Formats: sequence, structure tokens, C-alpha cells
Amino acid sequence: MLQRVEGEKIGNSRGRRSREEILDVASRIMAERGYAATSLSVLSRETGLPKSAVYHHFHSKAGLLSAVMARGAREFFAAMRQAQADGPEGDTPRERLTWFLLRTGEAFMARPDFLRLHLLLVMSAEAAEAEVDSIIEQVRHDGRVHMNRMIAESFAPEGEEIAQAVADDLDYFGIAGFDGAFVAMQAEPHRDLADQMRLLAEAMAALGEARVAKLRAGTATRD
Repeated sequence: MLQRVEGEKIGNSRGRRSREEILDVASRIMAERGYAATSLSVLSRETGLPKSAVYHHFHSKAGLLSAVMARGAREFFAAMRQAQADGPEGDTPRERLTWFLLRTGEAFMARPDFLRLHLLLVMSAEAAEAEVDSIIEQVRHDGRVHMNRMIAESFAPEGEEIAQAVADDLDYFGIAGFDGAFVAMQAEPHRDLADQMRLLAEAMAALGEARVAKLRAGTATRD
């Protein structure tokens, strides 16, 4: 009885290791080649595991992609929460936005395969083919919610209502700027993402401050 229990524990441990190894390799290769160009033969060769292991753990190649994206999103947003747990530093919106965006960039650069694969799926028909549209939409939604919160906290000294209005106006712009900086860096790897984040923070702060002035002017006119 004891030997059987120990055998089951060893088997479960090996199963977990093989699952994580497949996810690690699939994340890297899919980010490099795209989903369609990542064959089970390549995954088998890179992991040293039989194709049947993929079917055992994920049931299909599309199931593997779903697991890759779900794990990537979970780990990224957890890293973001940890990196920004202490709250923004600085007294001005620009300083606070810079703090937020630099840490966002650091979290992404620690997991570049996730963002690269995510953007490949967004810009192709592969997400629909693999039936992971809902995961992609959820990642975009969660990213925008996170950007909205960062902007609102950066402008918090202006008051909750104004800070939220600025965040609602700029969150899409912030996501677009971040995505663009990451894509551009793939073409020109010598570019420093941190420098681009500082420029993005400067642009967003300027736009936000103009929005604050407009909102305050509107409030004064009503009064």
C-alpha cells in the first residue's frame, strides 16, 4: 500500500514537471514562430517528450495555446501587482506615471514571450482558429483596467472625479503607446524600453494635465 502511494506521488510529480516543461517550451516557440508554425513534432523534439504527452495534458494544440496564454496572463498580472504594491513615487503626474510605466516595462521584459505571443495573436487570425478569442479579449480588458488604475492613481491629487475622467480618456492611448513601443523594440532591439516608457509617461502627463485644465475650466463656468 505504501509503495503504491509513493508511486502515485512520484507519477504525479513527473506529470506536473512534464506539463510545465511543455508550457515553457511552447511559450518560447510560439512567441518566436506563431501558433500555426509551431508543430507538435517541434515541441516533442524540444522537450524530449512524446506528442502523446501534449494530448494527455492539454487534449489538443489549441488547448495547449489556451494554457500557455492563461498561465502567461496569470504570472504577468501577479508580477505587476507585486512590482507596484507600494504605490507610485513622486509628487507630479509625470513622476508617478513614469514610476508606474517603468515597472510595467520591467514586468513585461521579464516575460517577453507572453507579450510577443499575445500581440502575434491579436494581429492575426490565429486566435480565432485556435478558439482563444475570449482569453485574448480578457487579457486586453485586464490590461486596460490596470492602465486605467495607474493613470487614476497618478492624477489622484487632482481629486477622485477628475483623476477618473483623465484615466477614462487616456487608458486606451496608454495601452497603444506601450504596445507600439514593444513592437518597435522587436525591430530595433538596441532601443531601451525604459527610455520609451519615460517618453510615454511625459506624453500622457501632458495630455492629462490639459484634460485637467479643461475639466476645471468647465467646472468654473458652471459655477
